[in-house]
Amino acid sequence: MAGIRLPPEESELSQQQHLQQGRATGDLVSDDERSVAADSWSIKSEYGSTLDDDQRHADAAEALSSAANFRASSDYNSDKEEPDPEGITSMLGLQSYWDAAYADELANFREHGHAGEVWFGVDVMDVVASWTKSLCLEISQDHMQNHTDDLSKPVDESDKYLSSWSILDVGTGNGLLLQELAKQGFSDLTGVDYSEDAINLAQSLAERDGFSNIKFLVDDVLETKLERQFQLVMDKGTLDAIGLHPDGLLKRIMYWDSVSKLVAPGGLLVITSCNNTKDELVQEVLNLHHRRIDVPQESDNCRDQEAAACRESPFRYLNHVRTYPTFMFGGTEGSRVATVAFLRN
Repeated sequence: MAGIRLPPEESELSQQQHLQQGRATGDLVSDDERSVAADSWSIKSEYGSTLDDDQRHADAAEALSSAANFRASSDYNSDKEEPDPEGITSMLGLQSYWDAAYADELANFREHGHAGEVWFGVDVMDVVASWTKSLCLEISQDHMQNHTDDLSKPVDESDKYLSSWSILDVGTGNGLLLQELAKQGFSDLTGVDYSEDAINLAQSLAERDGFSNIKFLVDDVLETKLERQFQLVMDKGTLDAIGLHPDGLLKRIMYWDSVSKLVAPGGLLVITSCNNTKDELVQEVLNLHHRRIDVPQESDNCRDQEAAACRESPFRYLNHVRTYPTFMFGGTEGSRVATVAFLRN
């Protein structure tokens, strides 16, 4: 959607200069301010998926600026990312933004013991953790019943089932989702984030809260160095942030290529998003299939049986959370957050 970008009003420039000067003083952003920013960013989804990408980016930027939770563009110097020439609309997609944000949150933790922002809120995190547990138990029990001759014993061994699941949380941030999954009974837990301070914060919180068994690594999901596959990969807001990068379309393609290698065959990918509806995420997976159909029959990497595998969509829709509050807008029913599970083919 194209449009004319008008020059900002003088009062708007003054407000931006005031906010930038405030950040330059080195004051830490409070947890309450971060909550305002996160809530405001997610609220835009209440208007449904009819919003175009430009409007979504603008809403995200407005939410951040209203909470004074952004820095001057001169602070965003990176070899990899350049500030969006259109302004701050894609700051949430830049690693430099998250490096600065988690540097603040780590400092807040060390000074005040604050855990930092729970992206999408605690209620959503609790729903994601409990729903994921139920889904994994259902899959594990079905698998066990299909591979045993003795079905007389009651199926009540959730800890045994859950301990067999290896879990990776991409873009883990402060790692609190992994703590919730540990409380649900999962034990093989790994979190990765490309921000070193996010990992330092997650490790500190896990040690403080008694979850020292959770592993945390600095790793960029788009250029992952992990050589291991996981039975369950969790994403809570990471695909959203990737989509806000100035090269968001390309980055999303890189994302799907990467996670398809991280999820073991028969494993799960669970995505929680406030920028995409369930139907939009399902359609994006279907688009992967259409893109793979174009793989040449005689490709060096895909011959005979391998060619068919390369053209097959790596994921298929399995289930989604149905308990989030819904609303009606423009005759369409929607919710602020979508959590969707995909099965790795």
